[in-house]
Amino acid sequence: CLGKIHGMISSPNLAQMTSDQLRTFAAQLLSQVETMGKKIHRVETVNEQLSHEIALLKRHKFAKRSEQLSPDQGSLLDDLLDTDIAAIEAELKAVNPPAAPAEPRQQPKRAPLPPQFPRTVIRHEPENTQCACGCQLQRIGEDVSEKLDYTPGVFTVEQHVRGKWACRDCETLIQAPVPAQVIDKGIPTAGLLAHVMVAKFADHLPLYRQEKIFGRAGLAIARSTLAQWVGQTGVQLQPLVDALRETLLAQGVLHADETPVQMLAPGQKKTHRAYVWAYCTTPFAAHKAVVYDFSPSRAGEHARNFLGAWNGALVCDDFAGYKASFLQGITEMGCMAHARRKFFDLHATNKSQLAEQALHSIGGLYEIERQARDMSDEERWRIRQEKAVPLLDTLHTWMLAQRDLVPEGSAIAKALDYSLKRWAALARYADDGAVPIDNNWVENQIRPWALGRSNWLFAGSLRSGKRAAAIMSLIQSARMNGHDPYAYLKDVLTRLPTHRASEIDQLLPHRWAPA
Repeated sequence: CLGKIHGMISSPNLAQMTSDQLRTFAAQLLSQVETMGKKIHRVETVNEQLSHEIALLKRHKFAKRSEQLSPDQGSLLDDLLDTDIAAIEAELKAVNPPAAPAEPRQQPKRAPLPPQFPRTVIRHEPENTQCACGCQLQRIGEDVSEKLDYTPGVFTVEQHVRGKWACRDCETLIQAPVPAQVIDKGIPTAGLLAHVMVAKFADHLPLYRQEKIFGRAGLAIARSTLAQWVGQTGVQLQPLVDALRETLLAQGVLHADETPVQMLAPGQKKTHRAYVWAYCTTPFAAHKAVVYDFSPSRAGEHARNFLGAWNGALVCDDFAGYKASFLQGITEMGCMAHARRKFFDLHATNKSQLAEQALHSIGGLYEIERQARDMSDEERWRIRQEKAVPLLDTLHTWMLAQRDLVPEGSAIAKALDYSLKRWAALARYADDGAVPIDNNWVENQIRPWALGRSNWLFAGSLRSGKRAAAIMSLIQSARMNGHDPYAYLKDVLTRLPTHRASEIDQLLPHRWAPA
């Protein structure tokens, strides 16, 4: 440590320093020691946490399997454990970059890719074959590496050829660098990784099913290998998801909703209910984005932790978990669709005339929204003030009058109470042209989770749930912006290894353009 500090602070001649200068210099040294001590402590803490987590996962992976798990559930759990372990190992590697070994270790030889797969040769040669000494370099050999690519039903191989060039006079040897990959020294191309990720998180195909599909194409990639790829790729994509969240929280209006997902904690014999929270921009926003947040419960603290210091307008249902956020400066925007649904259900069951009248008035509000759909926020605000506000006032007055007439505890009383108790939040949209009338937009964005639950049955851990939430955030945001998720992820995974961290927002779905 002292050697590092010595290099960070210029070393003056101590003999020529005054007592004040010596005290200042000593204070600088102590400050540096304290800073480095805190950094070392943080790294040691992360190491300890990740090492403990990976030890638990490995113990559960090789422990006796519960008889309450079906074969399919057991396969799913194996996939999730392998993926979690690979992700943690990738995080540990990032925290502790491996030191260069004194002598290169002999790597285990990988089985060659099947010779029957079509090959595409990609050559990498130096830009300049003129030696610094003035001589012309001579090509004396080459290194060949192969990457596995995949399009549905067909495996192909990218054969990367790197020529070796030498100077016969000064014995200089140069060679084009190895192309950067998301998985260092791995065999999958960005296209194959993108296919695995989209199949798992967009098409909801568990890895044990993908293993069988790949087998029919000529190479049964072990699900444990696929799980390692998913875990490592998820870690590499996380900075992109973090940037997407920052973009989302820069918006003045957001939607929020949540849906249950079963989560199986390793070592336990049953699942419990976890939740995925969805936060997205509005249909009127310039940026189209959604970020999912996987949490172990439905407690309101999870919404507060995600939103942080954000204090815009939140369109949501009447779930109590958001209430504390409204006390901290966030503006509540109600969902007219939820209010309408109460009257719709009442009319559908017993043909209530009062419910029909309410539906007619609410339908008038939605007709105004259809007229204003393609307007600017300012124009939308004006038409709402002109047409929606009088209709809202009339509807509110009518509801108050009817509530005094209907029996206490009746179904129509409950439907009226739902709207009347939330009237301020329900009517607030009319005062801001950037706010939608309801929360239907985010309900559409959370639908992929409902579709996926029947295929992957449960999340194997909090970590696997958060990984799924992160990757599905990118996939669904790509869809919202009109991109094919596979094309988007393939291009991003190709560019990510060499992309500047300071320019990561260029790869976000709403800014992305194919290279």
